[in-house]
Amino acid sequence: MIDPKKLEEIAKNISDAIPPGVKSMAEGAEAKVKQVLQSQLAKLDFVSREEFDIQSQVLIRTREKLLALEARIAELESKQLAAPADKDVE
Repeated sequence: MIDPKKLEEIAKNISDAIPPGVKSMAEGAEAKVKQVLQSQLAKLDFVSREEFDIQSQVLIRTREKLLALEARIAELESKQLAAPADKDVE
């Protein structure tokens, strides 16, 4: 999820942008804005940057393993195709 410090900063910026007269009428506007932001962002399907980076590394390792397995299969297939030809020559 999004960093709580960032949410607090956004809520504070929005709260600071509210004119003083309106702000006095809306005690706790910053908390309300933060609550609304958290609620709306929770509905979105976001992942943290940390989780994204971890999954990117997992994907890279998976691709490397897949390429290695494909190369190994190709090697085994070529050996298998070459083996019967060797037996026919004898």
